[in-house]
Amino acid sequence: MNKLEKGSKKLLNAWAFYDWANSVYTLTIASSIFPIFYSALFLSEIKTVHAFSMDFKSTALITYVTAFTFLVVTFTSPILSGIADYVGNKKNFMKFFCYLGGFGCIGLYWFSLENIHLSLLFYFMGLIGYWGSLVFYNSYLPDIAYPEQQDSISAKGFSFGYIGSVLLLIINLAMVMTQDTGEEKMQMMRYSFITVGLWWVLFSQYTFYILPKGVSSGHKVTKDVVFNGLKELRIVWSELKENLRLKRYLVAFFVFSMAVQTIMLVAVYFGEEEIAWGTDSDKTTGLIVSILVIQLVAILGAFLTSKASSKFGNIKTLIVVNVIWMGLCFYAYFMETPFQFYLAAGFVGLVMGGIQALARSTYSKFLPETEDTTSYFSFFDVAEKIGIVIGMVIFATIDQITGSMRNAILFLFVFFLIGIILLLRVPKEEVN
Repeated sequence: MNKLEKGSKKLLNAWAFYDWANSVYTLTIASSIFPIFYSALFLSEIKTVHAFSMDFKSTALITYVTAFTFLVVTFTSPILSGIADYVGNKKNFMKFFCYLGGFGCIGLYWFSLENIHLSLLFYFMGLIGYWGSLVFYNSYLPDIAYPEQQDSISAKGFSFGYIGSVLLLIINLAMVMTQDTGEEKMQMMRYSFITVGLWWVLFSQYTFYILPKGVSSGHKVTKDVVFNGLKELRIVWSELKENLRLKRYLVAFFVFSMAVQTIMLVAVYFGEEEIAWGTDSDKTTGLIVSILVIQLVAILGAFLTSKASSKFGNIKTLIVVNVIWMGLCFYAYFMETPFQFYLAAGFVGLVMGGIQALARSTYSKFLPETEDTTSYFSFFDVAEKIGIVIGMVIFATIDQITGSMRNAILFLFVFFLIGIILLLRVPKEEVN
């Protein structure tokens, strides 16, 4: 087909449509069906699994694997994105990670404790496929949209992703809840993993068909090209030392984001293990309903946070949101009933969408005058993912040692407190 011009409606919509394709992973695999399925593999009195020559608490093991995956993404994405930009074939890289993730989701159909290492490999493939493809997906935005179009088309992508993921989750929920026995419900969950993989791979084909391959330089990959992305991150770090406001904000973000992302990734595992649901059917329904509550309230939370930041300022609003997160950690330590969990889910949704959007926009506002915003945001993404790795490892270690996720989530209270203190130290005006 003929190459579409930058800014064309068809090109922009094709880019945004990838959100429809891949967002089903985050909602069904990362946030709802898979955590419920994984926890159901273990007897209520036996929550340990033998893997990598060690005995792990079930929740600690999956948290460690998640942390390792983010570590891999953190160090490979700057290198791969640098190569893709240089040789001009970012679409092939995006395809690779899309298919890796999609087939990883399909492979979860065979997830079992008897073949735990192969099972965890499929989990790893899905997670790294999702985050790896996002690196190249996001990098397309300045290539296909003009600056004045980027906010609106990014929001459209978010909308596509939200609608598509909720639609498939409702279908998956219907598949599970129409079954009578626990074994039949587990089988439907396995089928839901296949639907996620197929949805992701099949719907992404329209995006791949329309998006350009990239701008080819005709050059071969050399050692300098491979490490160019890492060199750019080092340059940004050097420049940050000269910008006190941006540096202090980034340190604060690193600390509180570490706690936020960890909670979002372990919330369903916590609810499954620590809340008294009654029957298994009540547990499955309750956890999925909680996820839907979080998704719906997050939209309202992002709107309210945006309004608050425009009236009171970004830093003051972030401090208040961190105070709420701190209270949620304390509250979570004591909650036991489904109603208490639903209440917590509502508040999590309220502050989840807001803090993510506001954290990124605040960073954008604090950037110095530069045309190389890509490198700065690459540094921001790397900082966020390193924070996830550290947060998940700390959480898993406390969970493994103490045998309780309550102790681990209470410990995250400290990170929000430190984050608030660090935000208070961010200068109101730029100081060099």
